[in-house]
Amino acid sequence: MKQFFGTSNRGDLREAVNGLKSPEAILLLSNADQFEEHVAQLEDAFPGVPSIGCIDMCYDTKVVEKGVGVVAYEGVTAVAGVLEQVSTMPVKYIERFMKDVDKVKAGSNDTVCIDFCTGNDACVLTTIAGVLNNKRISLVGGTGDAGKVSVNGKVYSDADAYVLIKNNNGKVGVYKENIYRPMEEGYRMIASKTDRSSYTMGELNSKSAKQVYMDLLQIKEEDIGTQTFRNPFGRFNGQDVSIIAIKDVVGSALSCYRQINDSDVLTLLELKDYHEVVEETVSQIKNDFSHISGVFSINCLFRYLLFSQNKDVQKYLDAMGQLGNHVGMVGYGEHYNNQFLNQTMTCVVFE
Repeated sequence: MKQFFGTSNRGDLREAVNGLKSPEAILLLSNADQFEEHVAQLEDAFPGVPSIGCIDMCYDTKVVEKGVGVVAYEGVTAVAGVLEQVSTMPVKYIERFMKDVDKVKAGSNDTVCIDFCTGNDACVLTTIAGVLNNKRISLVGGTGDAGKVSVNGKVYSDADAYVLIKNNNGKVGVYKENIYRPMEEGYRMIASKTDRSSYTMGELNSKSAKQVYMDLLQIKEEDIGTQTFRNPFGRFNGQDVSIIAIKDVVGSALSCYRQINDSDVLTLLELKDYHEVVEETVSQIKNDFSHISGVFSINCLFRYLLFSQNKDVQKYLDAMGQLGNHVGMVGYGEHYNNQFLNQTMTCVVFE
């Protein structure tokens, strides 16, 4: 198979698809001002080719912040579709997803589902996990900006766009990368006065959540928004820890990017040496794949901002570039199989 990537910093779709001849699946990564225009132009240029799109930054060896990027695949069998009304009843559309899985004749080692969502990600992933788990099909994806996605030339709101891609010439594999670790035992807390609809927690250990976070890290309120890049919360799931990023201060409470429930056991996380973590990820992928045709990754916006603050964006892209054809997008939440993640990198590797 072959992975293509084209960009235009000025948002010229014709420039971005220059050299693309016979795509069999397309991912569109656009900007808020030109999204609808790009969706229509892409469908005109490649009518009938399965495609999904969202509004996000993209990258290969460089980052395109406001232009357009096109990722395309040849040597694959693909089908694209959409789950609508994801904020209320995504399960209503599960039958169309099941039919698409059957259409592509998905296999457990050669097929991946890539999805772009407008919100309510955890519910969406739970909805489709039953189908994918039965077929042992992996998934990676993320949340786009501005509440819009596209599927096969049409723009949707309140939806999850997905494309099932079967590699006709090899296997696929998915990975996630966590650059955080739990702090010492004394940083475990019990959440209370939570609001599941707004992802807000009012208290930690029966005290103001905002004040507890400030006191533990010895920071001021105005620093909370950037401190989460280095010290997000973590929730224990067996041996795994889910990262929970702070979104905003709401009075004495904290709103987050993931749902928190009363009695959840949380901890504070701290950065590992993320250069070492990235090298470990690269080494693992190299060990698993003797030949790599392409890598598509989703990096959290907060990771991008952290790397930018430390002037490490180019170092990161160079490190991942050791894998060969590495491209990706900067998202607002990451998907890994049935998990909705914060401040994480997920990726799919094509043999």
